[in-house]
Amino acid sequence: MSSDPSIDGVLVQWGERLFYPRNRIVKTWTPRLHGQTRAMAIRSRIEATVRRAPQVMVKVTGGGRGMAAIRAHFRYISKNGRLDIEDDRGVVERGKEAVKDIERQWQFGGAYIGEEGHRREAFNVMLSMPRGTDPLIVQRAAREFAKIEFVDHRYVMVLHDHQANPHVHLSVRAESRHGQRLNPRKADLHRWRETFAERLRGWGIDAEATRQASRGEYRNRDALWRMKAREQGRLRKDRPQEKSGESHRLSRQEALDAWRKIFLALVDSKSKDDQALAKRIADFVKDMPMMTRTIAVQRDHQRVPLGRGREPTRERAHPPTQQARNGPEVER
Repeated sequence: MSSDPSIDGVLVQWGERLFYPRNRIVKTWTPRLHGQTRAMAIRSRIEATVRRAPQVMVKVTGGGRGMAAIRAHFRYISKNGRLDIEDDRGVVERGKEAVKDIERQWQFGGAYIGEEGHRREAFNVMLSMPRGTDPLIVQRAAREFAKIEFVDHRYVMVLHDHQANPHVHLSVRAESRHGQRLNPRKADLHRWRETFAERLRGWGIDAEATRQASRGEYRNRDALWRMKAREQGRLRKDRPQEKSGESHRLSRQEALDAWRKIFLALVDSKSKDDQALAKRIADFVKDMPMMTRTIAVQRDHQRVPLGRGREPTRERAHPPTQQARNGPEVER
């Protein structure tokens, strides 16, 4: 690790732009990092990103607008009572009668939930990790995640380990015990990913929650309902596989600029570790999905060096390409 305060300053300044959206909502109990500790945290995230640590997935898959929809989801995630279902108190039950008892608690405990309604009374959240991750660790991390993010809300969770990617289904009652309603936005979803990744790392699992823009990706991820509709032939209109638009292009360009600033600081460091990290950053950026078309477009044009007014020397790793393609946007 570098001991140069100026390099640490660059890592913090530009690393925060890479990993934390400007509209990020921070929980009041989240510890604030300062000085060298802050630089170490950013460096750790940079290293995890460039080595392509497994990315967590946190997705809102829907939500019930009445007890009929909530009841159907409970029975779906529990396989009609055949799987263990755990509530916010930590009580684990199994069986049809146990599921019905939870349904009654939700409908009549607190504000009454009618069979049909005009607003969401529950949010369905799925937390997933790639194939090969220990399902029990995913479950433990999901349990800790829910206690942090959904405090004062009723929720139930079910582990699905019978499919390729181990995942946990969470159904969260929208109204808390104090009458506040859950209303997740993009910044909340990003924070949820960060919290889930942090919980997994606490159990020894390599996990990251880097935004698509920071990874140079531009994929449109389908919602669960869209995937099911496509499988059943009910999807009337598909959507493009890639994101596009000026805001998406700018978010990728900003991320690329941040990678470039970090690269230039590290490559001039006296530390061999910093120089090695600069080389990994250059390789990572070169292989970004967003760079594929950029390289093709630039192939027949003169390349502009990104160094401070001079070409990189042989010993210097080639800095990340400055231009970005149209298309990507901030993940989720």
